[in-house]
Amino acid sequence: MEKQKSQLEVTHAELLQALANNETKVFRKRFLDMHFYDQAHFYLSLEPDQRKQLYRVLNAHEVGDFFDTIEDDLPEMTELLAEMDTQYAANMLNDMFDDNAADILEHLPKEDVDRYLSLMNRSDAIKLRKLLHYDTETAGGIMTTDYVSVLEDLDVGQALAELKRVAADAETIYYVYVVNSDNLLVGVLTLRDLLVHDSHTKLAEIMTPNAITASVHDEQAEVAQKIRDYDFIALPVVDDQQKLVGIITVDDAIEVIDDEAQSDYSGLAGVDVDYVSENPFKAASKRLPWLITLLFLGMLTATLINHYEALLSTASILAVFISLITGTAGNAGTQSLAVAVRRLAVNGDNKPKIWRLVLSEVLTGLVTGVITGLTVMLIVGIWKQNLILGVTIGLAMAAAITVANLAGSLIPMLMEKIGFDPAVASGPFITTLSDLTSVLIYFSIAQFFLNAFLN
Repeated sequence: MEKQKSQLEVTHAELLQALANNETKVFRKRFLDMHFYDQAHFYLSLEPDQRKQLYRVLNAHEVGDFFDTIEDDLPEMTELLAEMDTQYAANMLNDMFDDNAADILEHLPKEDVDRYLSLMNRSDAIKLRKLLHYDTETAGGIMTTDYVSVLEDLDVGQALAELKRVAADAETIYYVYVVNSDNLLVGVLTLRDLLVHDSHTKLAEIMTPNAITASVHDEQAEVAQKIRDYDFIALPVVDDQQKLVGIITVDDAIEVIDDEAQSDYSGLAGVDVDYVSENPFKAASKRLPWLITLLFLGMLTATLINHYEALLSTASILAVFISLITGTAGNAGTQSLAVAVRRLAVNGDNKPKIWRLVLSEVLTGLVTGVITGLTVMLIVGIWKQNLILGVTIGLAMAAAITVANLAGSLIPMLMEKIGFDPAVASGPFITTLSDLTSVLIYFSIAQFFLNAFLN
């Protein structure tokens, strides 16, 4: 890994030197031999003046090739395009795969979008406008129109000729989609199917009918899950009339899964992990809202403890175990939350009934709570030579874990039911809520056993 890294650094240094010395042929040879991802990495490391020099050395098509690998929501994307000549930028976007170009345009001001589209070929601009029409979180929003389709009455030889004609502009050529004269999807072929059959074989004889599809309105997470479940390289997308309008490739599915995972992790952590800033004030501004909210929730816990001040004055030993009970219950709640969010994300439409999930979590909470409660009861009873204190701590621990476990699973389910992202029920929120309920349970049980405890 270190060797590979140092080789890339050497290549970057040589490219910078060639660019600075106006050695156009040397630069183009070294740069165009690199993988598109490495080209993009080098490009993003340049200063504005160096990038402007690069635009003079590379044409719009060559820049578009590596722009396909750049994150579309890059904060400085507007500035990067503004550095280019407007026609150059429009040509570059036009040469990108349609879905990637549309993703970039979605993050630009409307006047910029209109200006770039007005400079493109009319047919290409129309395709991009259609893609921009779809919700970004749906299959229509992430699909590409760069696919290969053939009419059902063709034979293998004719299909291969059509595939060769359009292959350069297609995002993937492994799947060939078979349509009728109304562009209704009737089947799918693989490149292997075309290569292993005789050229005079009719496509209808070898295609797979009833192809698995996605609707333009399907949620992107569901589509990504379908691609993963069926191990597809691409999935066809149809409109309400079942007409083929695009495909979603596996790289887009991976990106969706990655975004969903980061979103879930951000929710569980209570901070946007996608936002990275070296400016401490900007970083703090992103974290403070949750912390301030949780601070006020934590104040309720402090108020509750203050309410039981008389009890603590009578039996100060109870204060020793507050953090033990709240911490363990918070951990249990966070575990339950993580499992619930994961289950909701993975199961898709095959979710079990909510009462089964509730029953399962209640039983899980009871089992873990009872075992943990018995363990701490024995430890405290032996340590403090006080069985009543051990029973008090053990019961409080068992009840607190059960409630926290139930809350950790129920809250994300309820949030999904009302249309919110389940991951928003973050780990810090569940932990703070568990603190509140745990303190209430603990002191309520301790109050009940107070007389026996004092004796």
